[in-house]
Amino acid sequence: MKPQDIMKEKSNLWIFGYGSLVWKPGFAYKRSNIGHIKGYKRRFWHGDDFYRGDKEKPGRVVTLVEDEEACTWGVAYEVTDCQIEESLQYLNMREVVLGGYITQMVEFIPKEKSQGPLLALIYIATSNNPIYLGPASDMEIAAQIAICRGSTGHNIEYLVRLAEFMRLSCPEVEDEHLFSIEAAVQNIISDCGGIKPPDQKPMLLGAT
Repeated sequence: MKPQDIMKEKSNLWIFGYGSLVWKPGFAYKRSNIGHIKGYKRRFWHGDDFYRGDKEKPGRVVTLVEDEEACTWGVAYEVTDCQIEESLQYLNMREVVLGGYITQMVEFIPKEKSQGPLLALIYIATSNNPIYLGPASDMEIAAQIAICRGSTGHNIEYLVRLAEFMRLSCPEVEDEHLFSIEAAVQNIISDCGGIKPPDQKPMLLGAT
């Protein structure tokens, strides 16, 4: 189902971001809320051959994997009126056409206790996607992230920005998968004296 079909006759929409959308939504919105969704875990199992990698060396970015015991933290953005169509058109290109994601509606629970649950749109890359990479060890994922870059920058930047968001916005949450990969990349950088992409200065973990 297309996002536009979901939102017929709606005056507002919440869009939940759990990857690059947490720091770069790329569309106009009315307000945002930090919070989480249940029943999904965030995993670096999706390939990216455009934004954070290329055809020869696809990067690793996050998707959601169903898990009844898990929850995933991120940011929900409220879009209203004309913002709805504009944001969906933008995300259809960014996430669906180029990223291979599908859409679903889920319950979003704001971190702010004074607000109740909201229905939010999410984008998920499944194993049916041609560039889906699937499970791998933390070291294997880190090794791939350390050498990949795409049209919007190095794959390490994507990892670092996501880890920084979690530490700053959700300090009480221990995202084991994310932080383990971050630590593994840190070890690779330390061993190599810094990752140096073509025509770039050495990249240090924590640089943005």
